[in-house]
Amino acid sequence: MIDLGDYGARFTQSPHEVYAELRECGPVHWVRTPPPDPGEAWLIVGYEEARAALADPRFSKDATKNGRFNLAEDVMGRQMLVVDPPEHTRLRSLVARSFTMRRVEALRPRVQQLADELIEEMLPKERADLVEAFAYPLPITVICELLGVPDIDRAAFRALSNEVVAPSGAEAGFAAMRQLAGFLDELIEDKRCTAPADDLLGDLIRTRAEDGDRLSDSELRAMAFLLLVAGHETTVNLITNAVHTLLTHPEQLAALRADMTLLDGVVEEVLRLEGPVESATFRYASEPLEIAGTAIAEGDPVIIGLGSAGRDGSRYPDPHRFDVHRAPQGHLAFGHGMHFCLGAPLARLEARTALRTLLERCPELALDGPPGPRLPGMLIRGVRSLPVRW
Repeated sequence: MIDLGDYGARFTQSPHEVYAELRECGPVHWVRTPPPDPGEAWLIVGYEEARAALADPRFSKDATKNGRFNLAEDVMGRQMLVVDPPEHTRLRSLVARSFTMRRVEALRPRVQQLADELIEEMLPKERADLVEAFAYPLPITVICELLGVPDIDRAAFRALSNEVVAPSGAEAGFAAMRQLAGFLDELIEDKRCTAPADDLLGDLIRTRAEDGDRLSDSELRAMAFLLLVAGHETTVNLITNAVHTLLTHPEQLAALRADMTLLDGVVEEVLRLEGPVESATFRYASEPLEIAGTAIAEGDPVIIGLGSAGRDGSRYPDPHRFDVHRAPQGHLAFGHGMHFCLGAPLARLEARTALRTLLERCPELALDGPPGPRLPGMLIRGVRSLPVRW
């Protein structure tokens, strides 16, 4: 067993170095995850093995099938990331009826308007924390308006959201989740009691399948939680990671500024190199199986390293190099298979709009000091702050 906690701060600050060392020894390893929530699991660090595992029906997302108690599910309810077919198929189809590509595309002008407004507010100040001033308020506003969530205390919500996706400790994470559950219950009840609104959460409350099936109260809460938290948290870190990567690679930034048609590919390259989701959420072997000659027992937990897969040299030549001309097709930043991220089109739209607006309006953009601390844990790859000036 490899105890990732033994790497200390090195693993938090530079996990890709550790993943590279592990890949040299093989694509699958039995590990103990680092604090704040240590536990034992198989960690997949190779690209081909990760891609195959993401689509392998022998892996279950439902911890309860393996006799494991899922406190998060008990508090929030069952959503798409913790269930298998046919329950997953049912939930995803009900959400997909409302969360359509047409709805996402209709957000394009509003996303641009928000980006412009945030830049206008930033410009006179000449320096800012990019996370607080731009990377966070843009996606949280978009997802709140999409869902139909009234104005919220952004600072308080940010603290709760951070505790859920990158908890400082197990109890703190669950306490934050309980507070969010109470907030969502009140929000859903308010929507039931008011006139129908043309927003995603209102649609989810009203939507019915052809057979009359609809989301239960706990499923609504869980789905709202997934869309609200996952719908902004990943994009915050995608935008922040992209800006940090560009500013620390001036020759690549110059190439992008000289040819902004490269922007779509740059977003994909950042997703490969510094994607906001470091590891997929747990899966469990539903039967004995093998991955690359490694035997995995029934019920064993498995972590799929999405970030590690993006740095696998067998898939991507010179994998640690940031290259704005690279075409990183097939990266796993949004997953693969039936659990592929439903919000990927929205995340891409927001990231492209944010980067284009920031680079065009702030031609002298530069770092104004080192980034803040890395978020703890193995789920989210990001920093708490990014000082910039222009």
